[in-house]
Amino acid sequence: MKLPNLVLGGVLLLVAAQTALADDTFILATGRRDPRMYAIDLKKALRPENNNTPNAIVSRSKTAPDRLDGKPVGDPANVVISEDRKTAYVVNHHGAINNDEFEQHGGRGSIAVMNVKKMIKPKHDNTADALEQQIDSGHFGAVGLVLLKDLYVIGNAESHLTEDGGNRITFVDRRTGSLRGEVEQALGAGAPGFPCPAFPVPFKSPSGPPAFEHPFPQANGTFSPVPLLSPFPAWGCFPDTNGLALGRTSHGKTYLFAANGGTDDVSVIDLDAALAGDRTAEIARIPTQIGPWGIAASPNGRYVVAANRESQRVAFEGNTISIIDVENPTVEAARVRVGTDSNSGQTRPFIPSFTPDGQEIIVPNFRANNVSIVNLARALNGDPGAEVARIALTRPDNGPARPKGSAVTRDGRYAVISGGARVRPSAPSGTVWIIDLRTRAVVATVTGVGNDPYGLALVEADDD
Repeated sequence: MKLPNLVLGGVLLLVAAQTALADDTFILATGRRDPRMYAIDLKKALRPENNNTPNAIVSRSKTAPDRLDGKPVGDPANVVISEDRKTAYVVNHHGAINNDEFEQHGGRGSIAVMNVKKMIKPKHDNTADALEQQIDSGHFGAVGLVLLKDLYVIGNAESHLTEDGGNRITFVDRRTGSLRGEVEQALGAGAPGFPCPAFPVPFKSPSGPPAFEHPFPQANGTFSPVPLLSPFPAWGCFPDTNGLALGRTSHGKTYLFAANGGTDDVSVIDLDAALAGDRTAEIARIPTQIGPWGIAASPNGRYVVAANRESQRVAFEGNTISIIDVENPTVEAARVRVGTDSNSGQTRPFIPSFTPDGQEIIVPNFRANNVSIVNLARALNGDPGAEVARIALTRPDNGPARPKGSAVTRDGRYAVISGGARVRPSAPSGTVWIIDLRTRAVVATVTGVGNDPYGLALVEADDD
């Protein structure tokens, strides 16, 4: 039966409306020192009347229940979305701590399991309604997270109450939260120029915790077997892993790559061996310019990019990204300067991301207050013009942008960047920028997003 034109037009309008709804995208940004996850409606953010305001924020979800005295706790620094797009796994770097009181490093890391549907609903604003489970990371200073079918793989950057001393990548059961295994990265691979402590791998009590022959004096007059804070010249024994990424060869072999801020390199771990229980499954270290922090894999898993953020030994920040070809996972395939035209310029690249087609890399440069766009093919060919665009970021309050996190919409149209320096006491002072990748220009700015926000992710309303 032929539909009347009016009915047919109504059906087409309905389909168009449903398609538009299916394309509704929300930004989930970590609040970090403000221990909440911020849900931002991308369409609202792109409206001119909402520019330079917090109006596009639709909800804020707590990553841990409030303390008994009513103070919010948590330290959300990273977020990964589940395969079915219904769950957000939020890495609380130091667990359920109060950021205005906990001034040291080395808190116990945790994963907050959160319901995406509730995170993007205004009725759940400023509650813990979206929080479904808290899972211990198995060690201290959790940062990196990748998902396997049944396991979380977590990079732990620190040791107990210290910024240095981390060498554990843990495997935690996604259903029960049980610690199922770990990889213990070797010490001294960074060749710091002095003997590293005896710390057998795998670790067996009573061989540790590690201790140098002469403990290091700290600024507060106490002594520690490892440096409590960086920069400190004794750094270089412990890898202190930050971000993690999975890379896959054309033959289906999977490697786990770990960005090691403490030893200025990237670990290459045989994932099959690790899953078989080999705690020494690290097969190589790839030297980089300086201590990497963020790391990401291309959509097909063929390439891994690490952002060379800073030295932990001396006061020097990096200005390059390292690109690794997973088919040859023991060497750096390319190194590209980002954010500056000077070889000596310190830009502090932070958390990179790929466009969905895998052709470009988005790099927020914290110190340079800009974002670089790098063409992957040109980088691999050694082209000095591989950085094809550099976009300056500004804040409405004229403060430094300090960009950190990045993500790209699934259609490849927009890059989303989080940033803003830490303020004390904690207050919603962070910023999110939206860059149109076709025009290479900032087209929207959202204010009041967390305090010192780090990682972010994108979800779609039809996936809730």
